[in-house]
Amino acid sequence: MVVPYKHEPFTDFTVEENRLAFEKGLLEVGTYLGEHYDLVINGERIKTEDQLVSVNPANKAEIIGTVSKATKEHAEKAMQVADETFKTWRKSKPEMRADILFRAAAIVRRRKHEFSALLVKEAGKPWNEADADTAEAIDFMEYYGRQMLSIKDGFKVESRPIEYNRFTYIPLGIGIIISPWNFAFAIMAGMTSAAVVSGNTVLLKPASTTPVVAAKFIEVLEEAGLPKGVVNYVPGSGAEVGDYLVDHPRTRFVSFTGSRDVGVRIYERAAKVQEGQIWLKRVIAEMGGKDTIVVDSSADVELAAQSIVASAFGFSGQKCSACSRAVIVEDVYDQVLERAIELTNNLSVGETLSPSVYMGPVIDQAAYDKIMSYIEIGSSEGKLVAGGIGNDTKGFFISPTIFADVDEEARLMKEEIFGPVVAFCKAKDFDHALEIANHTDYGLTGAVITNNRDHIEKAREDFHVGNLYFNRGCTGAIVGYQPFGGFNMSGTDSKAGGPDYLLLHMQAKTTSEML
Repeated sequence: MVVPYKHEPFTDFTVEENRLAFEKGLLEVGTYLGEHYDLVINGERIKTEDQLVSVNPANKAEIIGTVSKATKEHAEKAMQVADETFKTWRKSKPEMRADILFRAAAIVRRRKHEFSALLVKEAGKPWNEADADTAEAIDFMEYYGRQMLSIKDGFKVESRPIEYNRFTYIPLGIGIIISPWNFAFAIMAGMTSAAVVSGNTVLLKPASTTPVVAAKFIEVLEEAGLPKGVVNYVPGSGAEVGDYLVDHPRTRFVSFTGSRDVGVRIYERAAKVQEGQIWLKRVIAEMGGKDTIVVDSSADVELAAQSIVASAFGFSGQKCSACSRAVIVEDVYDQVLERAIELTNNLSVGETLSPSVYMGPVIDQAAYDKIMSYIEIGSSEGKLVAGGIGNDTKGFFISPTIFADVDEEARLMKEEIFGPVVAFCKAKDFDHALEIANHTDYGLTGAVITNNRDHIEKAREDFHVGNLYFNRGCTGAIVGYQPFGGFNMSGTDSKAGGPDYLLLHMQAKTTSEML
């Protein structure tokens, strides 16, 4: 019997002991700032002339580390290693693979504040967001290890007196993991862990802005006893290395989290059968959202405002689940808007060196420029009632921004901004609000704030998102509690941290023996 897993608890930083422990983590990270990290192929460290430079988005002058940049030649070498390693790894015991994840989770748990502090530095995360990121990484490893133990023998199928039938799962092969920067540890570790525990070998290409935490994760896997060649660390250019690996005939599946444009491009490229390729590649993609919190006239106004602000501005709105649209029934629109403005104006923005800072920077110059361009667009589409100010002198800081009275057809209501910007839109009634919420290409998360049971049941059926929340914000899914993934242009309907996620990394095999 597999023991159910209770998720890693979040840290309470109002407790002085916890605050001091986190400060110690920041000091620990400070001892290796600026260090170099090599490629890791078959356990071998390979240094290249061309390098990625990871900088602190809150302080551009501070270099977190440099990382060797893979070329096509390195990618090909890693592919050959993964191909050869798969021959033995696919036959390894599922229990052993799960045990490696359990040990890796334990190592990270012991170094929890250090990893969170690294996320503060490399991704600009506030303490609570960094702590949740690390906790989620632990959760993914623990959860997927337990899930593997529960499915390792397959599922019972019927047999007859003349035959005995078995239905089991076998691994797919070589997986290309292309992970994002916004949950630089959790999603990267989760995608990699799911592939590895399922018996696949991996080429890990982390986001170019956050490669150091991925390099540290490779060290954890090595310490946990993962055999060389199972995970190969190949950071590099998406246009060069990423395309090459997606196209490669030996690639069996691609696991991607990132933007819609890149996800669609990967899906298109992976669909083409290359010379020598004997399978159709599987793509597991999570591509973002345009997420809505709907508030009806029966709602608790304070809860609605708190939920919108927390979901819109947590980690500077750089979550695919972030609330970028607040659709509010006209009866309570002014009340909710007024309270949301008050809450937003009280948020602190700056370098996240203490738990008192609510919001840090956006990730880089490109993100800063894009978000500021949307603020300019918003100024012509709605009424700027909070924020709208940016400063990229030292780091990439943008104040939490609210636009009111935005039309449902406006660009601010349809395009993913991926920053601290939320548009308020007025609905005539609840049906109209749901209509606006569904009027998007995406379908990731949504929330409904209501005390009307009929509205809850209607939304449960008609609000077309993969993760729907009632009377809370639309961010913060917990592994094993709220399996995460969306519909339409939000991805391939996969559910990370859910009971069927590992099956996406495997294929079913039926064997039948005549007796």
